[in-house]
Amino acid sequence: MGIGAVLQPWSLLCSAGALVALWWAWRVLESTWIVPRRLGRALQSQGLPGTAYHFPFGDLKEFARLAAAARAKPMPLSHDITPRVHRLYYNIIREHGKISVTWLGPTPRVIVDDPKLVREILANKFGHFRKRKHNGLVKRLANGLVSHDGDKWAAHRKIINPAFHMEKLKKMLPAFAACANELVTRWEGYVESDGSKEIDVWPEFQNLTGDVISRSAFGSSFSEGRRIFQLQSEQAQNLVKMMNTLYLPGFRFLPTQLNRRIKANAREVQELLRGIVGKRERAMKKGHANNDDLLGVLMESNIAETKQAGNSKPIMTMDDIIGELKLFYFAGMDTTAVLLTWTMVALSIHPEWQDRAREEVLRVFGKNQPDLDGINQLKTVTMILYEVLRLYPPVVQLDRQTYKEMELGGVTYPPGVILSLPIVFIHHDKDVWGEDADEFRPERFADGISRASRDSPAFFPFGWGPRICVGQSFALVEAKMALSSILQHFYFGLSPSYTHAPFPVSTLQPDHGAQIMIKRL
Repeated sequence: MGIGAVLQPWSLLCSAGALVALWWAWRVLESTWIVPRRLGRALQSQGLPGTAYHFPFGDLKEFARLAAAARAKPMPLSHDITPRVHRLYYNIIREHGKISVTWLGPTPRVIVDDPKLVREILANKFGHFRKRKHNGLVKRLANGLVSHDGDKWAAHRKIINPAFHMEKLKKMLPAFAACANELVTRWEGYVESDGSKEIDVWPEFQNLTGDVISRSAFGSSFSEGRRIFQLQSEQAQNLVKMMNTLYLPGFRFLPTQLNRRIKANAREVQELLRGIVGKRERAMKKGHANNDDLLGVLMESNIAETKQAGNSKPIMTMDDIIGELKLFYFAGMDTTAVLLTWTMVALSIHPEWQDRAREEVLRVFGKNQPDLDGINQLKTVTMILYEVLRLYPPVVQLDRQTYKEMELGGVTYPPGVILSLPIVFIHHDKDVWGEDADEFRPERFADGISRASRDSPAFFPFGWGPRICVGQSFALVEAKMALSSILQHFYFGLSPSYTHAPFPVSTLQPDHGAQIMIKRL
């Protein structure tokens, strides 16, 4: 065999490698230089104010610097949280206005701090705005309804909706009550009859809502689902780290420690949930399944919609169902946990509202177990929860992305622009809510959501339009049940060790916990 014949395979391999390297270099150049410059010129030509693109990180370094500086020290005991929650957006809005451009990496993000435009975007009547693409990252956390668009979203939403109808929630109320009772019993064990006790309520409420979602969604106890909760919580934090760094084509496939951990967590969650679904499928075939929980309703609805459509294969596959379960676990635990946490903090800061809420709860329920009919009568408690959701929205911003040229507010946006909807800024906007926008005033919701703000409505804690959170009734009933049970049994106030430090991770969380002093009634 000649030397040429030996070298030929190596030559072909080297050529292929060189072509791959050139392709990757071109993709990097295109995504970090060519496309950003083109999009930047298109926005600047229309007079849109904001920052200029700086290759390759945009404003990402400044975002990281400001976020680190904010987290390095606590803020005063105030509800004026926007400077700490997102200092970069705070600075840009003050300098450039409520509609302005920033660059977190090579993609322009247009801040849309206007409730009218936010409603128009979220209404999305013609499908012109889609969920932001995350290059597959978000799918590792919760590849469910919130990740889908178009026909797939519509089909999944139709199948999932029955699981959250009020008559179904009524059947889940015993699970809510059992979990709330266990929390109260545990707290009573912490407190001596004549004393008080400091409790960090943030992990307590994570356990509570994790238990609720396990029992109401899957009929299992929190101990059985604990591993999934731990993995999903870690996934959320890891993915936030990933999304706040510069994205390069193929970066998520590199064997970095963070990438390996994200992939390992995703595999383990997938296996655990596949086991839950498989077990339920076998029970349903044998006629032994109790399908009053969310999983059962979801699977029955999937079967019914598939038959109605005349399909031979299920509309939602096993992987689709697992994706929705991931979302149940994440959204069902985290969002309600932070709502309850900030409610305890707010009622500790404003004891007069704690007294009013307790008086209402005792008037409606006495010392009896809260039920759905009574929960629906809790006007003061509802006002308090709405005001907490306004001041401390669990999700501080929503993103949408243009996939074709789209006109909005007199500006024509090319494809590939992210429209960033800063919910927390709109919720604190004095032009919308009045000069007391940063104050805790639940009475602003006395006549309902539509009359609470000057710009009606400007309250988006669960989103808006057709994609409004399908689980909002679930979250509010759960929160009212838990808060009512706590008010029936305890007084509470801030601990001297409490540090006010709200900061967005996956949701708006207390950076140093939420230490509350509780005392039995």
